[in-house]
Amino acid sequence: MAITLAEAKIGMADKVDQQIVDMFRRSSLLLDNMVFDNVISPGTGGSTLTYGYIQLKTPSTAAIRTINAEYTPGEAKREKKTTGAIIMGGSFQIDRVLQNTAGAADEMAFQAEQKIKATANYFHNLTINGSAEESEGYVGGTFDGLKKLLTGTENEITSDVSLTTSAELDENYNAFLDEMDSFLSCLDGTPSMLLMNRQMLIKLRSIARRAGYYERTRDDFGRVVETYAGVPMVDMGKYFDGKTIRDVVETDGSGKTAIYAVSLGLDGFHGISPLGDGVINCYMPDLTTPGAVKTGEVELVAGVALKNTLKAAVLRGIAVGTAA
Repeated sequence: MAITLAEAKIGMADKVDQQIVDMFRRSSLLLDNMVFDNVISPGTGGSTLTYGYIQLKTPSTAAIRTINAEYTPGEAKREKKTTGAIIMGGSFQIDRVLQNTAGAADEMAFQAEQKIKATANYFHNLTINGSAEESEGYVGGTFDGLKKLLTGTENEITSDVSLTTSAELDENYNAFLDEMDSFLSCLDGTPSMLLMNRQMLIKLRSIARRAGYYERTRDDFGRVVETYAGVPMVDMGKYFDGKTIRDVVETDGSGKTAIYAVSLGLDGFHGISPLGDGVINCYMPDLTTPGAVKTGEVELVAGVALKNTLKAAVLRGIAVGTAA
């Protein structure tokens, strides 16, 4: 069984819950388009949100044979894997007097929207940088993100082209287009999205314009969606780690960054969530009950899985200059 956030919204009777889901969808083009396999059941212990699946590592091949000769055997290779959904989100508190005197500036709605944006950004961060185990350079104790899932695979490509200046863009954009062709050809089919940071998006936008590959449209929420050869380019944004604001897709100290390509679907890269339509939950306070300070909470219960290693790829080491 699979569900999107748009489909999860339909099953909700409460208008506030529906509005919260729409806020998540507006906050993230990735979340809005991702399919969630909502089959996780905590089981009798109720302590884990584990999701098991079979990952296709190497597809099968076909060949020819001559009369009275046998085919050379060759099997598709699969691997049993597990991942898990995690509970992410947060709470906020407001004084009932502040809410009741807010007028047009609804304080509860403002705090809920800001918490949703933070949660969507955190999901973006884990989608790229998450790791089930504690490891340097990853967010440990969560689920494996694309950076880890693609490390060491044949779909991990390294760029040789520098795009640090406008002059280099003019000089090297054809070479980078060739790299992009090779990069995207690693995937089984056309990718659903290209995930990157804003600095890389600006560079890729410029290259797409030079090549005639750039288009922009508006979706149902009025968002501008920019595409490279018909594939949406997604700025994965920034996240606050409690001390500093960082790009989800980092530009390292040497001025190099990456682009991730994903094909969304249950046979490729998809989300995972608990059984039912509880991928998003909100708990808004009742202002008519006793208690001066009211607490609201927003939760996203989700993770990611890569069913087929040919459904995602990464182009690393793209020289774009120091982080903006």
